[in-house]
Amino acid sequence: MSITELDIPYRGGFVGPEHHFALTVYFEDTDTAGVVYYANYLKFMERARSDMIRAVGVDQAAALRGDGSAYFVTEVAIKYRKPARLGDDLVVVSTVEAVRAASVDIQQRVIRGTEQLTDARVTAAYLDRDGRPQRQPRDWVERFNRITTGM
Repeated sequence: MSITELDIPYRGGFVGPEHHFALTVYFEDTDTAGVVYYANYLKFMERARSDMIRAVGVDQAAALRGDGSAYFVTEVAIKYRKPARLGDDLVVVSTVEAVRAASVDIQQRVIRGTEQLTDARVTAAYLDRDGRPQRQPRDWVERFNRITTGM
Protein backbone atom coordinates (compact mmCIF):
# COMPACT_ATOMS: atom_id res chain seq x y z
CA MET A 1 0.00 0.00 0.00
CA SER A 2 1.42 3.38 -0.93
CA ILE A 3 0.83 6.67 0.86
CA THR A 4 -0.81 9.44 -1.14
CA GLU A 5 -1.39 13.13 -0.38
CA LEU A 6 -4.82 12.14 0.91
CA ASP A 7 -3.14 10.12 3.66
CA ILE A 8 -1.16 13.07 5.02
CA PRO A 9 -2.81 15.15 7.78
CA TYR A 10 -3.59 18.79 7.01
CA ARG A 11 -1.05 21.31 8.26
CA GLY A 12 -1.55 25.03 8.42
CA GLY A 13 1.15 27.52 7.57
CA PHE A 14 2.44 31.05 7.94
CA VAL A 15 1.37 34.05 5.91
CA GLY A 16 3.87 36.61 7.18
CA PRO A 17 3.60 36.58 10.99
CA GLU A 18 0.13 35.01 10.89
CA HIS A 19 -0.41 31.28 11.11
CA HIS A 20 -3.49 30.10 9.17
CA PHE A 21 -5.25 26.83 9.98
CA ALA A 22 -8.29 25.88 7.88
CA LEU A 23 -11.07 23.57 9.00
CA THR A 24 -14.66 22.64 8.20
CA VAL A 25 -17.49 22.57 10.73
CA TYR A 26 -18.80 19.02 11.07
CA PHE A 27 -22.01 17.78 12.67
CA GLU A 28 -20.13 16.79 15.85
CA ASP A 29 -19.08 20.45 16.30
CA THR A 30 -22.64 21.76 16.45
CA ASP A 31 -25.66 21.77 18.70
CA THR A 32 -29.10 20.60 17.57
CA ALA A 33 -29.67 23.90 15.75
CA GLY A 34 -26.56 23.37 13.59
CA VAL A 35 -24.63 26.15 15.36
CA VAL A 36 -21.08 25.53 16.62
CA TYR A 37 -21.15 24.85 20.34
CA TYR A 38 -19.25 27.64 22.11
CA ALA A 39 -16.59 25.39 23.70
CA ASN A 40 -15.66 23.91 20.32
CA TYR A 41 -14.09 27.22 19.28
CA LEU A 42 -11.52 26.54 21.99
CA LYS A 43 -10.84 23.13 20.42
CA PHE A 44 -10.43 24.74 16.99
CA MET A 45 -7.98 27.25 18.47
CA GLU A 46 -6.06 24.52 20.31
CA ARG A 47 -5.52 22.59 17.08
CA ALA A 48 -4.40 25.75 15.31
CA ARG A 49 -2.10 26.79 18.18
CA SER A 50 -0.52 23.33 18.36
CA ASP A 51 0.01 23.40 14.61
CA MET A 52 1.57 26.88 14.80
CA ILE A 53 3.96 25.77 17.54
CA ARG A 54 4.95 22.76 15.42
CA ALA A 55 5.36 24.94 12.31
CA VAL A 56 7.68 27.36 14.10
CA GLY A 57 9.96 24.41 14.90
CA VAL A 58 9.12 23.69 18.53
CA ASP A 59 8.93 19.97 19.36
CA GLN A 60 6.55 19.82 22.32
CA ALA A 61 6.30 16.04 22.17
CA ALA A 62 10.06 15.66 22.64
CA ALA A 63 10.05 18.02 25.64
CA LEU A 64 7.14 16.17 27.19
CA ARG A 65 8.89 12.82 26.70
CA GLY A 66 12.19 14.27 27.95
CA ASP A 67 11.71 16.20 31.17
CA GLY A 68 7.90 16.35 31.23
CA SER A 69 7.70 20.06 30.35
CA ALA A 70 4.90 21.38 28.17
CA TYR A 71 2.80 24.42 27.34
CA PHE A 72 -0.38 24.77 29.37
CA VAL A 73 -3.09 27.31 28.73
CA THR A 74 -3.26 29.48 31.85
CA GLU A 75 -5.59 32.21 30.61
CA VAL A 76 -8.12 32.74 27.82
CA ALA A 77 -10.17 35.83 27.07
CA ILE A 78 -12.61 35.22 24.23
CA LYS A 79 -15.24 37.33 22.50
CA TYR A 80 -17.90 35.55 20.46
CA ARG A 81 -19.11 37.81 17.66
CA LYS A 82 -21.05 35.64 15.19
CA PRO A 83 -21.94 31.94 15.09
CA ALA A 84 -20.41 29.38 12.77
CA ARG A 85 -22.74 26.77 11.34
CA LEU A 86 -22.70 23.21 10.06
CA GLY A 87 -20.72 22.99 6.81
CA ASP A 88 -18.92 26.34 7.20
CA ASP A 89 -15.29 26.54 6.11
CA LEU A 90 -13.31 28.43 8.74
CA VAL A 91 -9.77 29.69 9.21
CA VAL A 92 -8.14 30.14 12.60
CA VAL A 93 -5.58 32.95 12.37
CA SER A 94 -2.99 32.92 15.16
CA THR A 95 -0.35 35.54 15.92
CA VAL A 96 2.22 35.66 18.69
CA GLU A 97 1.80 38.94 20.57
CA ALA A 98 4.38 38.61 23.34
CA VAL A 99 7.07 36.20 24.45
CA ARG A 100 8.28 36.11 28.04
CA ALA A 101 10.71 33.84 29.83
CA ALA A 102 8.07 31.25 30.74
CA SER A 103 5.04 32.08 28.58
CA VAL A 104 3.69 33.17 25.21
CA ASP A 105 0.65 35.35 24.47
CA ILE A 106 -1.18 34.39 21.29
CA GLN A 107 -4.07 36.19 19.62
CA GLN A 108 -6.43 33.85 17.76
CA ARG A 109 -9.32 34.76 15.48
CA VAL A 110 -11.80 32.39 13.87
CA ILE A 111 -12.84 33.71 10.47
CA ARG A 112 -15.45 32.65 7.91
CA GLY A 113 -14.64 34.33 4.60
CA THR A 114 -14.27 37.98 5.58
CA GLU A 115 -16.34 37.70 8.78
CA GLN A 116 -14.60 37.50 12.14
CA LEU A 117 -16.52 35.07 14.35
CA THR A 118 -14.39 35.05 17.49
CA ASP A 119 -11.42 36.88 18.91
CA ALA A 120 -9.34 35.42 21.73
CA ARG A 121 -6.15 36.08 23.60
CA VAL A 122 -4.49 32.99 25.01
CA THR A 123 -1.58 32.78 27.43
CA ALA A 124 0.35 29.52 27.24
CA ALA A 125 2.81 29.01 30.10
CA TYR A 126 5.74 26.62 29.90
CA LEU A 127 5.48 24.38 32.96
CA ASP A 128 7.53 21.52 34.34
CA ARG A 129 6.04 18.11 35.14
CA ASP A 130 4.97 19.41 38.57
CA GLY A 131 3.09 22.37 37.10
CA ARG A 132 5.66 25.02 38.02
CA PRO A 133 6.62 27.72 35.50
CA GLN A 134 10.06 27.34 33.96
CA ARG A 135 12.06 29.15 31.34
CA GLN A 136 11.35 28.15 27.78
CA PRO A 137 14.33 26.81 25.86
CA ARG A 138 16.30 29.76 24.44
CA ASP A 139 15.96 28.61 20.82
CA TRP A 140 12.17 28.37 21.26
CA VAL A 141 12.06 31.95 22.54
CA GLU A 142 14.11 33.06 19.52
CA ARG A 143 11.76 31.21 17.14
CA PHE A 144 8.70 32.86 18.71
CA ASN A 145 10.35 36.29 18.72
CA ARG A 146 10.91 36.01 14.96
CA ILE A 147 7.13 35.81 14.40
CA THR A 148 5.98 38.20 17.15
CA THR A 149 3.68 40.94 15.95
CA GLY A 150 4.39 43.19 18.94
CA MET A 151 0.77 44.30 19.21
